[in-house]
Amino acid sequence: MKLTTINFIGNRNIALIFSSILSLASIVSLAVNGLQMGIDFTGGTLIEVGYQKAADLTVLRSTLDEAGFADATVQNFGTAKDVLIRLKLQEGISSADLSTNVLEAINHNTAEPASLRRVEFVGPQVGDDLTQDGFLALLYSTIGILIYVAWRFEWKFSLGAVIATFHDVIVTLGVFSILRMEFDLTVLAAVLALIGYSLNDTIVVYDRIRESFLTLRNKTTEEMMNLSVNVTLSRTIMTSLTVILVLVSLFFLGGEVIHGFSVVLLFGVFFGTYSSIFIASPVALMLGVSPADLMPPVKEGEHLDNLP
Repeated sequence: MKLTTINFIGNRNIALIFSSILSLASIVSLAVNGLQMGIDFTGGTLIEVGYQKAADLTVLRSTLDEAGFADATVQNFGTAKDVLIRLKLQEGISSADLSTNVLEAINHNTAEPASLRRVEFVGPQVGDDLTQDGFLALLYSTIGILIYVAWRFEWKFSLGAVIATFHDVIVTLGVFSILRMEFDLTVLAAVLALIGYSLNDTIVVYDRIRESFLTLRNKTTEEMMNLSVNVTLSRTIMTSLTVILVLVSLFFLGGEVIHGFSVVLLFGVFFGTYSSIFIASPVALMLGVSPADLMPPVKEGEHLDNLP
């Protein structure tokens, strides 16, 4: 395969400006609009019902709206005959009474009544604990990345990897905030998976840069970085396209249950690939990384070891 000669590092200023605009827009949206938290975090009631035939979700939503459950989320669960209804926390009514009211509403004037499968209640305290634990998981994973990359490479590379990973997470969360998509536990799991994917992609590029630093002598640091990114480009594209094909299939065929999961990873794979090329390496270069940072220290008196 012919090696590409794209000047990625030379165009780093354009990429960094673009990324800064995306990150700023995401931060502003997160600060102003926040995230549309699901009942996993806010608390609420989850009701699963079953039908003998495929359920018409549009009719179900309009029926619930007319019955006073305008904030209900209705989606298929597993098959077209199984429906999951999510309701936010409501004051003054128990979970049992709420499920009874919902079942009566959707079975009113219908020839195909639904049967109740299960009811789950998530209290506000549980939601708060999940919110705290979820975002602590994000924090701890980021700290782990910082320590791992600093140990394996050098602190300038480590900081570049963490900034690239933060970029991917912030922009992906910003997309959810701007589009007002629901953020639940499956989405949080996808964000954690995104962190791992983005880091893996960055490590591949950093490995090649380290090899270039140790083997090439007649090129500048920028030239060695640019060569390393081009060498790994075909691998990066093939890996990303393979993952995207799977995620597109999940998005269209996986149903509403993993819709948010697939959306996060679709954006995450794209931005993870982008940041590995345009963010991680340029940030390390801006911090002043050079081949000297990875050279083994010279042992004092080493030239005398082989003397008789």
